[in-house]
Amino acid sequence: MLPKKLQHKLNKRQEENAFRQLGETNNLIDFSSNDYLGFSKSKHLFNKSLEILDTQNGVQNGATGSRLLSGNHTLYQQVEQQIAAFHNSENALVFNSGYDANIGFFSCVPQRHDIIIYDEYCHASIRDGITMSHAKAYKFEHNNLKHLEQLIDQHSEHVSEEGQCIYVVTESVFSMDGDAPDLVTLSQLCQAKHVHLIIDEAHAVGVFGTHGNGLISKHQLEAMVFARIITFGKALGAHGAAILCSNALRDYLINFSRPFIYTTALPPHTLALIKVAYYELQNQLKHTIKLHHNIEFFKSEISKLKLQELFITSDSAIHCCVISGNDKVKQLSNKLKDNNFNVKAILSPTVPKGKERLRFCLHAFNTEKEISEVLGILTTFV
Repeated sequence: MLPKKLQHKLNKRQEENAFRQLGETNNLIDFSSNDYLGFSKSKHLFNKSLEILDTQNGVQNGATGSRLLSGNHTLYQQVEQQIAAFHNSENALVFNSGYDANIGFFSCVPQRHDIIIYDEYCHASIRDGITMSHAKAYKFEHNNLKHLEQLIDQHSEHVSEEGQCIYVVTESVFSMDGDAPDLVTLSQLCQAKHVHLIIDEAHAVGVFGTHGNGLISKHQLEAMVFARIITFGKALGAHGAAILCSNALRDYLINFSRPFIYTTALPPHTLALIKVAYYELQNQLKHTIKLHHNIEFFKSEISKLKLQELFITSDSAIHCCVISGNDKVKQLSNKLKDNNFNVKAILSPTVPKGKERLRFCLHAFNTEKEISEVLGILTTFV
């Protein structure tokens, strides 16, 4: 038996039709995964990663320990150098997941009496990391740089000369809206105000920039950003994440980031897959070209079907159709499922009440026919 308080919380979730359950593997047409380039099912990348493993000494299935003990496989240095160069960063440090990277960064970098100012739509992993920090945190209105500047000015008055810092945190592409901040103006603002800028690029890597190196690199803002968080479980089709940073910050994270220090390292085959996925990004433009073609086609179909008012404006691979109410949006998701399309319903409390939505994730492997059909079916129900 669960304790009464826990059972009450579960019951409340069911009453609000917000009860989470694990789904089953299906063969529906994919408009829900983060596999933007189709790398997760690439036999070519799978075979290439095996070739890399064959060049290593002996068979090793697991990492055997944390990186500070026995798990620092030779592939780590190769991969970190590769991704640092690809993203034009001084250095990089691999973490086991995007969640671990954000927890690992925010729980140890901002110090007591420091200030963190974050976009109100930042991912749960960022907010969870912030709650583990000893710094004071304040949120600014989504993508509202005027409000951000007001908060920076307000709290700058309370920052002494004793090394206290202000950190500003946002995402280059937001996972639940698919939109992006004005990164150029944001970076210039943070530089002018002498605050440290952190950008989560999870949904930009592989999608934007030269060969998919992200929006910060696309706008050549690398020198103005204190740290970038990137992930490999989305467009790269693998697993894990990294923090792009200076040599000094990397050293600090190795010494003080508990999720890095006290966890078993990623296994060698994951590192091999990350390595070949980056090589594919670097040498094959066809994946990102096809993805952007599908994004533009999706947007043109929305316009043709006069659905613009329902969709949040986005140039990314994420396009959200706002349908108020958990019951209604789940019904629509099931209707699409009945027609062989996998489009996830995003429910409150993941998003605010009244902002529930169908979240369409576009991929390089989707066809124009599939895009037209899924939006045509959506039109009949909304």
